[in-house]
Amino acid sequence: MTASERSIQLVRVAAEAAADKLADDIVAYDVSDRLVITDAFVVCSAANDRQVRAIVDEIEERLRVDAAAKPVRREGEREGRWVLLDYIDIVVHVQHEEERTFYALESLWKDCPAIALPESVTKVAAQRARGAAE
Repeated sequence: MTASERSIQLVRVAAEAAADKLADDIVAYDVSDRLVITDAFVVCSAANDRQVRAIVDEIEERLRVDAAAKPVRREGEREGRWVLLDYIDIVVHVQHEEERTFYALESLWKDCPAIALPESVTKVAAQRARGAAE
């Protein structure tokens, strides 16, 4: 089984929203073969709690407007260190970079196929990486 077209659409909208708020290391995995509760995970990080919240707000707004989707569950917002947005078809993890390093979600899902993200997302990431290297 692979992620549905609806799930892929939600992943792309969420990733673009995260990129617009300058999220770091945006990745998406098709976890449909491993989990029955969702099709895909989107994982991204931010340098501070405030940015985590800004990314979460933008993802929620864009998914609501562009894809008519509302989360059925939202956890971790008070602390702003790791916010989970559950849309049933996808689950979005927005983590403070320290939590991302510590919990290493990618290592848990590394055997799952990556979902290709829109060029607008990868282009922003490449530009930010070049800017950091200079």
